[in-house]
Amino acid sequence: MGRRIQLDSTKYIIGRHPECDIVLESAIVSRQHAELYLEDSGYRVKDLESRNGTFVNGKLIGGPTLLNDGDSIRICDIEMVFGDESIESSYRGSLVSSKGSNLGVLIAEDEDEEDAGNRSVTAKLDVRGSQFGVQLSASPEAKLSALLEIMKSLGKTVGLEEVLPKVLDSLFTIFLQADRGFIILKDDAGNLIPRWVKARRADQEDKIRLSRTVLKEVIKNKQAIISLDAENDFSMSESIADFKIRSMIVAPLLNSEGEALGAIHIDSIQTKGGFENKDLEILVGVANQAGIAIENAQLHERMVLQKLVEQDLELAKQVQMAFLPKTSPTCSGYSYFQYYNPAQQIGGDYFDYLELDSNRIAIALADVVGHGVAAAMFMAKLSAETRFAFASIPDPRKAMAQLNDRITALDADRFITMSVIILDKQSHKATIVIAGHMPPIHFHADGTISEPGEDISGPPLGIMSDIEFESAEVTLQPGECLTMYTDGIFEAPNARHEQYSINRVREIIQTAKGRVQEAGETLVKSVQEHIVGCEQEDDMCVVIVGRTQA
Repeated sequence: MGRRIQLDSTKYIIGRHPECDIVLESAIVSRQHAELYLEDSGYRVKDLESRNGTFVNGKLIGGPTLLNDGDSIRICDIEMVFGDESIESSYRGSLVSSKGSNLGVLIAEDEDEEDAGNRSVTAKLDVRGSQFGVQLSASPEAKLSALLEIMKSLGKTVGLEEVLPKVLDSLFTIFLQADRGFIILKDDAGNLIPRWVKARRADQEDKIRLSRTVLKEVIKNKQAIISLDAENDFSMSESIADFKIRSMIVAPLLNSEGEALGAIHIDSIQTKGGFENKDLEILVGVANQAGIAIENAQLHERMVLQKLVEQDLELAKQVQMAFLPKTSPTCSGYSYFQYYNPAQQIGGDYFDYLELDSNRIAIALADVVGHGVAAAMFMAKLSAETRFAFASIPDPRKAMAQLNDRITALDADRFITMSVIILDKQSHKATIVIAGHMPPIHFHADGTISEPGEDISGPPLGIMSDIEFESAEVTLQPGECLTMYTDGIFEAPNARHEQYSINRVREIIQTAKGRVQEAGETLVKSVQEHIVGCEQEDDMCVVIVGRTQA
């Protein structure tokens, strides 16, 4: 960082190999990455077919590119600045290799020494956010002092509430003339919020009126501003007049991608010994380090929050699974299969076995629209309401109607599709009630399949109240079964965006010939193979009940 190379040859090879003319010590730089050479019109740079390319002023070059004074050359994570000493300019640079977080270029007009005291906003530092390099033209002593202080204060801090006071403590150590300091950060809505305040006198800490106009300008333009005569420079600002601010510096806080997080503001009320022009560069150096430290602290806080959310979701998953049956019913002459897999940690699909009396069992399956936390919470409510409705009302049609009224009354702006089978274990009759869901697939002993209830389906639950539902009835013969499933099964897309399809579900059920366990396991395996290489988009649930062979 800060290395300067005087260009006195006509050709330079740049790369990581030790024999290169300009060696860049980075593993991602090619052995011979680029060539810098002199022609009549000046120095040009060309890429030597490197793996990661060569950039000039942020653009990938495709051939030899003429360099102008102040152009930046980026090779992987290293940024260099070319300066032509034959051209007079406000930029005082040459080819510089640097590693850091931001690139700073001093923009200030040359002026006579005798006029220096008559300036208003005396200098601006254009802080161009970049993840590749930082090079300020501050004096080595100022850099060393600031960086040592920042490293000492910020090196081991991880929490935002630790970082912010340490930043201001560092500034007050460096700038003995500072009377007040503020760190202002943007919230998620873009509002400027003072997050930390420090003052030489305790009675000033409660008075945090700042010039919002100045702050917005600094953050919007990513420019640091110094004023050596704040009362005249900002004569219309009440905050500056109220506190008799004589001089002030405001610098943007940028993250590693050059986005503005907020700003650092320090000011002085001293008539003598206030800030100087070089203090601007020191503060920007501090702001660069502080911006990265704040970004890291924010990332750490988000990670901690994310961990808490994940723990909550894991707990919610355990709670949700408690609502679902852990085992199949023990029922002589019948076998069961169930499969439940949410798209996220928790989901909105639901199934349950409800023992209504010694002879009857209700098998319920439902799909709450959507998935995730909201759907899971609605599913929990559905579970309780389903148990109450079907346990208290013998007629499944009226039970479904009451369930619909209770769900609609929640006014939750969500609907539920549902299918319920009431199985009489003595007569082997299955009564089917459907609310907007796919009818179950009935495998018959003769090898055919049908879908009873497709013509009597009512609307989904939760759309409107006072709905009457109809029912269908079938008798299960030995070797026959009923398969219930949610749309996450047949709508599951593969890498080519092809859905699994209901027809494939039907084929597997028919091929299994009433063998419940085989039908369920084959169906689940087939769907999983179909979506290999893709994320599961929706919750999946399958329930099969079958009468065993005589």
